[in-house]
Amino acid sequence: MTYLRKPDWLKTKLQSNAQFVHVNKIVKEHGLHTICSSGRCPNMSECWNKGTATFMILGEICTRSCRFCNTKSGLPLLPDLNEPSKLAESIQLMNLHHAVITSVDRDDLSDGGATHWAETIKMIKSRNPSTTLEVLIPDFDGKTNLIDLIIAEKPDIISHNLETVKRLSSTIRTKAKYETSLKVLGYISSNQVVAKTGIMLGLGETENEVLELMDDALAVGCSILTIGQYMQPSRQNIPVNEYITPEKFEEYKQVGLKKGFRIVESSPLVRSSYCAEKHVL
Repeated sequence: MTYLRKPDWLKTKLQSNAQFVHVNKIVKEHGLHTICSSGRCPNMSECWNKGTATFMILGEICTRSCRFCNTKSGLPLLPDLNEPSKLAESIQLMNLHHAVITSVDRDDLSDGGATHWAETIKMIKSRNPSTTLEVLIPDFDGKTNLIDLIIAEKPDIISHNLETVKRLSSTIRTKAKYETSLKVLGYISSNQVVAKTGIMLGLGETENEVLELMDDALAVGCSILTIGQYMQPSRQNIPVNEYITPEKFEEYKQVGLKKGFRIVESSPLVRSSYCAEKHVL
């Protein structure tokens, strides 16, 4: 198999200041799971330096095995009941202005982890009333009663990623379905909560398919879209089909804004939590 050479515009260097060192120390001391580090996010230093971080709850093992993701798959451990309070305390110690919470999929749990999610949000908001909060949730199989548990805790933004265009969704995701993700986004929006989604480019999608996805997301009330380059995290994951130029990303940004998205973050290094602190109304 031929692997594409990474272009220069995707090469970054880690930069740190006192805030970065402080956040990194607390993450290590408290054994926290950040998607920033485990996902090898190219924007980690930029976000941590600004007082923003993304945390992953409900363990490190996912019950799904999507082809783009490097998270371990298998049977997870039981949820850590102390995690909500521990994470809330850590965010306070970090003095974060904005936090993003995400999780692995927990299809092994009867509620998909929604109760744990709700308790985590509640504890964070109680301990950190001035910290804005975005949650990047699984699809919960489209069960609205479980999504209601998240909505009830009133995070500032509820995000759920479509990940890729409709045609490729079943190829790179396992259990998740394009239509279910749209249903989740629509339900979030219908409850007067800011709905946000993110996609990756470079998996073999066409321009028309990207534009169709934009229309689909807007039709269900999604107002924020992030677009970034897919980068193969390991040789076990699906390879990159194409590296999209920065100019094309900018073109998609302008098209998305013209179509009606309130915010579009679109460039090769964008990830779903990039500049997340700016997305809060």
